[in-house]
Formats: sequence, C-alpha cells, structure tokens
Amino acid sequence: MNGDGRESEGGEEEVRGARRIPGPRGAADDLDLASVPLPPLPPPGGTAPDDAVPEQAAPRTEPERGPEPEPAVAEPDPEPGPEPEPAVAEPDPEPGPAAVAWPEPGPEPDSEPADGAPEPPDEPDPLVSSAPVVLPHQVLKALLGAWALSACSAEETAAVEDHLTGCAPCADEALRLRDAVGLLHTDGSLDLDPTLRTRVLDGCFGRRPARIPVPEWAAPYDAETARLDALLRDIGDSEWHAPVRLRWFEEERQVSRRTTVAGVIGHLMAVDGLLSAALGLDDPLDGGRVPLDPTERTETYWSATCRPPTRAVREPWRAQSHELIRTASFAGRNAAETSVSYGAFALPFQDAALDRAFECWVHGGDIADAVDYPYPAPSAAHLHRMIDLAARMLPAALAGRRSAGLAPPAKDLVTAGAPGRSLHLEIEGHGGGDWYIALDSPAALGAPERAVAQVALDGVEFCRLVAGHISPVEAAAGQEGDREAIRDVLCAAASLSRL
Repeated sequence: MNGDGRESEGGEEEVRGARRIPGPRGAADDLDLASVPLPPLPPPGGTAPDDAVPEQAAPRTEPERGPEPEPAVAEPDPEPGPEPEPAVAEPDPEPGPAAVAWPEPGPEPDSEPADGAPEPPDEPDPLVSSAPVVLPHQVLKALLGAWALSACSAEETAAVEDHLTGCAPCADEALRLRDAVGLLHTDGSLDLDPTLRTRVLDGCFGRRPARIPVPEWAAPYDAETARLDALLRDIGDSEWHAPVRLRWFEEERQVSRRTTVAGVIGHLMAVDGLLSAALGLDDPLDGGRVPLDPTERTETYWSATCRPPTRAVREPWRAQSHELIRTASFAGRNAAETSVSYGAFALPFQDAALDRAFECWVHGGDIADAVDYPYPAPSAAHLHRMIDLAARMLPAALAGRRSAGLAPPAKDLVTAGAPGRSLHLEIEGHGGGDWYIALDSPAALGAPERAVAQVALDGVEFCRLVAGHISPVEAAAGQEGDREAIRDVLCAAASLSRL
C-alpha cells in the first residue's frame, strides 16, 4: 500500500497477471513464424522442462477450455519497480526452443497495453445489432404484401416501415393491403345485403331529388320489386327450378300449390298485368278473353307455358314493374284514383300497388326459403302501410264471411258512418300501430268507445296471417274481451290470402 491508501503499481500488475478471458489475437500473417521458435508443451502440473523438445503445432490455435494450472506469480517488491517475471523455466544463454515462455493470457480489455505494443483491433460485439438493412425501392415495394400479412423478418419489417414514412405511393398501397388482409379473416357472410340497392338509391335521391319523383304511395312497390330483383340476380341457373310451396287459406282450411322459383315470378307477372291493363299498358296475357281473378290468371299463364319457365322470365317481369312505376310517376294523382278490378272486388290503383308490394314481399320470402337466402321484412314505414291496407279490408272480409255462412250474423247494425261495435287491433313492434275494426257493417266506423275486444299481434306475424302462412290459432298472441269477435276477425284476416 502507498501512503495514500492505494495499492502499489506492482499490486495492480499482480492482479493483471491472474488468468482472464484471452484478449484479441493478431492474425497469423502478421508474424514471421520462421524466425520464432515454438514453445514446448507444458506438463499437466508445471512448466516445460529445459530439455523438452516442442512438437511442431499449428500456429495460433485456441487452447481447449478446461481446468488449467494457475501460473506462478512472483512476490511483489516493496518498492515500485518493474513487474516480476512469472516463474518459468530458466532460459538457456543461447537462443533455443526453451527461450520462449508459454504465452500468457491477454490483458483485460479495459487495461492499458504495454508500452510500445500495438493496440489490438476491437472485435464486434455479437449482441449488438448491425446497421439497418438498406434495400432498394423495388425490393421494398415487393415486400409490402408480406409486410401486410406480418410475414417479414424483423429487419425487413423495420426497413419497410422506415421506407413508408418517406414514400407516399407505397404508404397508400400498404394501407390498401392491410384493409384487404382484414377481409381474409372475416367470419361473416359475403352475401350482399338485400337492402343495399334501396339504401344506395335513397342516398342518391337524398342528394339529388328526381325530376319526376316516384309517388309516395308507389314507393313500397318500387322497393319490394327491387329487393326481389336483387335476390334473383344472386341465384344460379339451377336454383330457378328449386321447388317452392305457395300457401293460402280457402274458407276454413289452408291449401297449397307447388311450383318453382321461375313459376312464382310468372305468377307475379300475371297478376301485375291487372295494374298494367288499368293504366293502358300491355298485358302479358295476350289473346282471347283474359280472366280478372288472380288465381285464374295464374293458372292460365302456367298452362300457356310450353316448357318449365327458366330465368328468362325475370327480364319481362322486371321490365313490367319498371313500366308501371314510370307510368304511375308521370300520371301522378290521376293514376292513384284509377280503379283496378280483381274480378270479385276492385281497389284504387294506389291500394292495388300496395297490395302488389305485399305479394312481392311474401313470395320473395317463399323464394328465399327455397334457396336459403336472407330476406328481412320491409322497412317499418312500408310495413305500416301494408298493415293499414289489410285493416281497412277486414270489415268487407267479415261481411263476406257472414254472407257465406262462415260467421255469425251482425249483432248491432248502425247507420253508415256511425260508430259501431269494434275490435281493437294492436300491432306491436316493426310497423306497429292501433286500428279499430268495425265488426257488424263495412259502412260502420270503428271507434275506441265501442271496442268489445282487443287483440295484440306482432307486425310481421299479422302479415303472415294475412298471407295465409299461419293459422288464426297460431297468430293469437294476446286476447281480451269478446272471444267470438276475436275469432271472426282473425279468420277474416286469413281469408284475405289467395294464390
């Protein structure tokens, strides 16, 4: 120790003499191996003897790791001085193989090299990452797909992301590829939403109203024909021959008829011909005496078809619906009041168009069930109009059932326009509302103060009852009051159905 409490330089040299990790070695080409004698191999327990003859070995080979003997270290001088030599075999006075001692381990990396010795070159640290990968633009652009799929290496990912910060075209392409990757992992259906066309048209008309807009009363027919047309565009040729069962009520029982998808479209076109004839347009049933009853018209059309109808029926049906909407739009209010005869009864054109919209939705659902296609209910506003038409037709249907002996006689006849016995029809949910149905006479006025019964139904369920798809017993959800009046109204609703 020195007077200031620090160890002497000799002590530091003694510590440096301890075995440490070997430092970097110079290349073999830097030495003149011919002029340097090879050291003798030391015995396992000591230094090499003086007379040992060293074996010729490969220069500068790394010694094997393992237990090695500790080198003898000389005692330090009390006075600072040169570092003592390690205890090795005494060298011969003349140069020879024993004149070179066994090489000591290199100095600690942070120790200073001996005076006059060249500083060893620094070795790269394998744990430190190298410089960022520099790739040309074309290579980075080709890697964008793999980058979007997270399939690049860490170096490639870093190079691509660094490139995207300065290249706008590649950044745009990378965003598009990332969005496309999201579509590869979706679990949802890729089928188009049947309401897509209606929503697109609504958006277009909202931005720029049509010069000749579709009348409000014709909007449900326009929407339902468009939805059904979207379904027909999506099905294949073979699905046009898929079996479809049409159901409706006759008197007190449910009946059905089996046809195909193409047959259903032919049925819709045949009945829509009643509206075409009312506006002076071409009727699809040409020649002879054309019947007015919808069922007879359909049977006439089916029997006139020489072979099973195919998807070729779609274009005439769609052209007919377009022509009806266009003509009604030009005619305006004059077309709304035009009478359309159904044979046994007649409706104003605006109600007939609503009736055809209802039929289009119902039979569109029949087709969708046959081909396994999603087909939701109409919009709430359009469904409300359809329910309102059925509610307005119920008093006449009740009178027809009484005339046929299917319902009991009227109990309280009143003058036309006066409040009479009524049933409160409460439609819940989609397209709901409240209606009061006159029970005894079509000319009577339904009124809340004369209500003797109440029926609560879901909007879609009520429409299924009117279409003849469910029985009155299945449709009766909530009932209160006169049971006979409730049964008569539900059965009259089912009797509105037809082929």
